[in-house]
Amino acid sequence: MKALFLIRHAQSEFNEKGIFQGKLDSDLTPLGFVQARLVANSLREENLDIVITSPQRRAYKTAQTISDVLGIPLIEDERIREMSFGELEGKEFIRVAQEYGDTISLWLTDPVKNPLPTQEPMESFRERIEDFLSELMSKREKNLAVVAHGGSLQALVCLATGLGLSNMWKVHMDNTGVSLLKQKDGGRFEIVFLNRTCHLKALR
Repeated sequence: MKALFLIRHAQSEFNEKGIFQGKLDSDLTPLGFVQARLVANSLREENLDIVITSPQRRAYKTAQTISDVLGIPLIEDERIREMSFGELEGKEFIRVAQEYGDTISLWLTDPVKNPLPTQEPMESFRERIEDFLSELMSKREKNLAVVAHGGSLQALVCLATGLGLSNMWKVHMDNTGVSLLKQKDGGRFEIVFLNRTCHLKALR
């Protein structure tokens, strides 16, 4: 049976500035590099076999730190890059709330029924996440770390557990939050814990 450790990337420059990222990219902040090291150390006893990462810099550099600290292989996978948020990318959250308040509220309630006007189509987003999950099931490794983004990881949780993408924004993951899914009989996954951030207590 598989165990999936899902890890959101460490703080990026756009996170720090409060900017919608999506397919845009930015590097880790100095705090982000510290967070990446802390989460890597927290995973030392989990017997991870491999790290799979989104190729976007904020995820890749987080995953690279985990790979280096644990001495395990690192693989990139385009399918877990972040959802594209279309015309909202590059805008500050405050401006988005002012200009798109009602649209954002409906989207957060149910992104399937209320997609953003120019975002990546939900169907193609679902297909690539499902395809990624299906391939994970066929891997020989049992304990896998997946380093990606809020949207792609929350979608993975919802699809793996049968919650459906309508609920993806009801799941929350902080920077370097760790979530564990374990496979049950029949192939579906259950949530063991969600958004564990105790490794960050030294920063509080």
